[in-house]
Amino acid sequence: MTGLTFVDVCSGAGGLALGLERAGFEPRLLLDDDRDAVATLRTNRPRWNVLHTDLLDFDPAERPAAYDVDLLAAGLPRVKSSATVGRTDSRAEERLLEATVYLVHAIRPRAVLIENVPGLAHLDAYRQFRDFARAELEHLDYEFSWFVVNAVDFGVPQSRKQGVLVAVERGRSKPFRPPGPAVREPTTVGTTLGPSMASRGWQDAARWAAQADRPAPTLVGGSKNRGGADLGPTGAKRTWATMGVNAHSLGDRVPGPDFVWDPALGRDHMVKITADQAALLQSFPESWKIAGLKTSRYRQIGHATPPPVGEALGRAVAAALEGDPTASAAG
Repeated sequence: MTGLTFVDVCSGAGGLALGLERAGFEPRLLLDDDRDAVATLRTNRPRWNVLHTDLLDFDPAERPAAYDVDLLAAGLPRVKSSATVGRTDSRAEERLLEATVYLVHAIRPRAVLIENVPGLAHLDAYRQFRDFARAELEHLDYEFSWFVVNAVDFGVPQSRKQGVLVAVERGRSKPFRPPGPAVREPTTVGTTLGPSMASRGWQDAARWAAQADRPAPTLVGGSKNRGGADLGPTGAKRTWATMGVNAHSLGDRVPGPDFVWDPALGRDHMVKITADQAALLQSFPESWKIAGLKTSRYRQIGHATPPPVGEALGRAVAAALEGDPTASAAG
């Protein structure tokens, strides 16, 4: 697969863009409104064309690189559930979804990829957006699919369901097929983080890793209006506790040789996950540097599309655009 191009909006820490790059796509333009996220992208890929701007302020007429691309990709901040409809941040995220669809009018990519919460693909709470997207994309003569993928099926050590919209120009492609699972057995938290937990001489790292014998719950980046970083809602924190992890805050560094791990004694004797380890749970490569302070770094990580998921989706889109049925298999 060569020669495919994309524009990525709300790029964040670059998980979706990195996955698309692995799938053979070349970025023409990436944009995000967060200064630290832009720094992350520029640090890791200095040659990428990264624009620091809000999607709602973006005018492609001022950026010719956005035109004549194969794919418009958007790993958008996750819209809230129906319980939070009407909140300011919820409406702002809905506007980003709408703006992405309107951007299709302007740049007319051959395909569109939008990733968000799993409910966006099927729940009644999001029917209004699905109806809006259907009307706009059918008018532009795209064929489209809504479906849900789980990152754990692609080797990511995390149960993370994502609702996905893929639309492909009618008559210029083979039918799009969503990617199927790429692994038979899930990757566990202990397998992924065991080496880093042992890196400062903590003697109980192996015992802890044996107890952390399942994928992580979904990492949640949270809103800029929230306080410090934690590993998710109450249910997720309970799951982390069964793995001997204090999920109420992030750690600054992994345990040292004197750390006493005994979950029966309470949170102070549970390990904490660091931002770097959270990035590993999203399957970012260790070489990928996340810019900013701890809370900003975790927010970027928690909102990211895991790169293996981005790669699988990219290969499936490429298979449709190029008519290569073998390219949709995850690799």
